[in-house]
Amino acid sequence: MKKVLTLTLFIVVVTGFVAKDEDYRKISNNSFVAGENFEYKVHYGLFSAAEASVSVSPQVTNINGRPCYKISVQGKTLGAFDWLAKIKDNWQTWIDTSAIVPQKFYRNIQENNYRKEEVVVYDHSKNSALVNDENGAKTYNTLNNAQDAISGYYFLRTIDYSKYNPGDVIQIPTFFDKESYTTKIRYRGRETIRTRLGKIKVIKINPILPENQLFKGEDSIRIWVSDDVNKVPVRIEVDLWVGSMVMEMRRYSGVRQEFNWL
Repeated sequence: MKKVLTLTLFIVVVTGFVAKDEDYRKISNNSFVAGENFEYKVHYGLFSAAEASVSVSPQVTNINGRPCYKISVQGKTLGAFDWLAKIKDNWQTWIDTSAIVPQKFYRNIQENNYRKEEVVVYDHSKNSALVNDENGAKTYNTLNNAQDAISGYYFLRTIDYSKYNPGDVIQIPTFFDKESYTTKIRYRGRETIRTRLGKIKVIKINPILPENQLFKGEDSIRIWVSDDVNKVPVRIEVDLWVGSMVMEMRRYSGVRQEFNWL
């Protein structure tokens, strides 16, 4: 009898802390895979301003009792820009392999004298997130299937854009910097562009930005995503109030399918 009670208590504890499969949606992902890696260069006018890498760990990690892809994004300034505005950022997210939502998010920001380190752990069964930073730990409410700043981009890679018409808006529930909001992405259509790696067919999208003091208008960020299985950004243009920046893919490895360079 005692063993039965002990087993029952164990089951209650486990089911209370590990989310059930029915708590999660299932998203078909035919795009990104464990082990893929991309390197980008950022130019401000004629100058090399920064470089960035985006990679998926070869190993799947268990977070909150769920298998997750670990995504790492690192960026740093170069040359004269490192002297003018030194930036060294490290972002990580652990994305549920089935639901394509973050289970955990981390960022370590070093921008001139500004420092910020933050860990966010999501509980999608309760639509909440526990944020731990220099101010301590606090739980916040989130929208259903909330994304972070990195996982939202990977969710966009799972979308079938053939179902959209140019001008259509895709809405993504987001939790970032302790705030919940809806990120809006406008689908612009398909075209062919030339990059340093070659010509390629692309899908053009842009986030719709609220009025701010950094970007020049709501359509100031334009993203060209490879029109193939991978759906990877090959070029990004940003209009700032002072000048403009271009980020372009320079190297890649471990992709699901080789790019269709023309």
